[in-house]
Amino acid sequence: MSSKSLFETEDDVAQANKFANKAKDSPFMLIGIAGFVAAGLIGAYKYKNRGTMSTSVFLMQLRVAAQGTVVGCLTVGLGYQMAKEYLFDKAPKENLKSLTN
Repeated sequence: MSSKSLFETEDDVAQANKFANKAKDSPFMLIGIAGFVAAGLIGAYKYKNRGTMSTSVFLMQLRVAAQGTVVGCLTVGLGYQMAKEYLFDKAPKENLKSLTN
């Protein structure tokens, strides 16, 4: 018998590898997804105590909060990647050398 699970397929392993690669490439995306889920869970908890606010208005505000969390995390991630590439990396770029010659 192999050490693999009976229920695990090669597609599952491939998807896990894709997810791990995406996590390495853009970690702020995962933070954005976690923020989206957290906003949804907090909204579900606060739904009971919404007072006289209608359900549609509450859900619209919840959607804006969840999307704002994701967009904010992606913006911070993009800013970090740009700063890392252009400000913190002091090594000369290969592309810049080829343009000047």
